[in-house]
Amino acid sequence: MPAKPALTPDLPAPETIVVRSGRIACDGVGGALGHPRVWLEMGEAAFVECPYCDRRFVLAHGTEGPEDERLAPGVYEGPHGH
Repeated sequence: MPAKPALTPDLPAPETIVVRSGRIACDGVGGALGHPRVWLEMGEAAFVECPYCDRRFVLAHGTEGPEDERLAPGVYEGPHGH
C-alpha cells in the first residue's frame, strides 16, 4: 500500500528516523508501552509516517535499486531496533 500523506504536514514529526529501505516496520519501541507492529511501505514517496506513534521514516539520500529486507530486519536501523 502506498504511503499516505501526512495529516498535519505543517507540524513536525515527534521523531524522524532515516532508513535505507522503503519497507519498514514500527512497533513504537516502547516495550509494553509500544503499539502493535505494523509494516509500512513508502511506495514512490520519500517518507512514511506510522499511524500509531507518528514517527516519520525518511529514505536515506542515495538509496537506490531494489529493496532488500535484510537492510530493515526489524523496526528500524537505529540503536533500539530489533
